[in-house]
Amino acid sequence: MLYIVPSPIGNLQDITLRALEVLKKVDLVLAEDTRNSARLLNHYQIIKPLSPYHQHNEHKILHHLADQLLQGKKMALITDAGTPGVSDPAFLLVRECIRIGVGVECLPGATAFVPALVNSGLPMHRFVFEGFLPPKKGRQTVLRQLAVEERTMVFYESPLRLVRTMTEMMVHFGEDRNCCVSRELTKVFEENRRGSLKAVCEHFREQGVKGEMVLVVEGAPGRRRVDEESVDV
Repeated sequence: MLYIVPSPIGNLQDITLRALEVLKKVDLVLAEDTRNSARLLNHYQIIKPLSPYHQHNEHKILHHLADQLLQGKKMALITDAGTPGVSDPAFLLVRECIRIGVGVECLPGATAFVPALVNSGLPMHRFVFEGFLPPKKGRQTVLRQLAVEERTMVFYESPLRLVRTMTEMMVHFGEDRNCCVSRELTKVFEENRRGSLKAVCEHFREQGVKGEMVLVVEGAPGRRRVDEESVDV
């Protein structure tokens, strides 16, 4: 059995009782960074062998892990923060387990984009998760396509690229498009900066950017859904 186990995105208390139970019973914990995961396990006094599983080695060790799972081993896959598979490795191993008939169980739990979306104040009945934009090739093409996206858009971004990304969005989306940048979610210095793309971008250009970021951007104006604009006569 392979268990997909979400880990806290900041506050170590944001882990479920079920996740702790699973981590205690598996034979092996696959971790994006074993040093970070060791701190989590040590905090909860869980002693389990850790093995690295990340984007640089997942292809190489995929079949070895699959063989171990077929032999009856129970494994938990965790990442540095959040739910594995959401802008983090997991897909290849999950797909291989399904192909060879190994059970896969994904636990519900922490992920950064959900609290960022909910506290943004932007419509959340329909949204699209874009994760990280391409750093170079295809970046402008994606932004042009998203300029007409009417659903609320959610992005992950690094501190080094946030101002650049928002500047490019102003070119394609317009300066007045509403947005929210959620920084250091669940941590001591959590910040949610709301406003137009121009205003929020200027704030971070002047103040500097630190920490993990989620950028939520209002969708393009368009014809409202029929159920939102209909009036009983």
